[in-house]
Amino acid sequence: MPNLNYYHLDGKIFLESENNISVNNRSFRYGDGFFETMKLIDGKIQLKELHFQRILYSLKTLGFITAKHFSFEGLEKQIVELATKNNHQHLGRIRITFFREDAGLFEVTNFHPHILIQSFELNESVNELNQNGLVIGLYPTAKKSCDIFSNIKSNNYLQYSMAALWTKENKLNDALLLNSNNNVADSCIANVFIIKNGVTKTPALTEGCVAGVMRKHLIETLNQNNIEVVETTINIEDIINADEVFLTNAIKGIIWVRQFGDSNYANFETRKIYKIFSQR
Repeated sequence: MPNLNYYHLDGKIFLESENNISVNNRSFRYGDGFFETMKLIDGKIQLKELHFQRILYSLKTLGFITAKHFSFEGLEKQIVELATKNNHQHLGRIRITFFREDAGLFEVTNFHPHILIQSFELNESVNELNQNGLVIGLYPTAKKSCDIFSNIKSNNYLQYSMAALWTKENKLNDALLLNSNNNVADSCIANVFIIKNGVTKTPALTEGCVAGVMRKHLIETLNQNNIEVVETTINIEDIINADEVFLTNAIKGIIWVRQFGDSNYANFETRKIYKIFSQR
């Protein structure tokens, strides 16, 4: 018998085979909404407070109004309930999608979000620094804007999804995306960090990168350990000439990059940072 997976929609649990989302869904039509990806370990959401802060920011920025009964305590309870039902509570990836009700482009009357929760099983390897470094490239086709929506994990994910297709076609592990000023924004699935002459650097939020939860957590961790980290502008020459390059996201934490084009990178400092990070 195949495994039966469930999802959580607006307070109720359904089988994945049950379709409760309309073809007139504004997220499907226009990308109207956002999503949040979390890591669950033994029934506990990792970096919970940072995730909830970003959800609040995204709700406000996109003009959503939460119902009086909405609470993060209730949302957490629903997440754990679903993960347990799917047997993903030990180690799982949680995806929460917030989207507006069905309506035409100018016809919205209800600004309360629908909330879809999904859970997925994770492999134990996500809790370790990758031994085989990533080989990444530069997505050449589209560039990210630097505006109020750039830092949100919007449901309008076209640039990233097309970059991911390009990555697979070119037999790479990930790809860097540039902003409209030809500087590095982020990658398909992560924020970007480089190390040069002992200084760790990452694109500033003004460069159009997603405001990653793991990015924020790592910056705070490095600062607390007196390790210099600079939020700045990074261009492709900086990537080429870096001593080390790594990526970060909420699921894998720190991800070592071995190669970009003809540039190859060690991971001596990356491993030190990972050790400090993993002890917290």
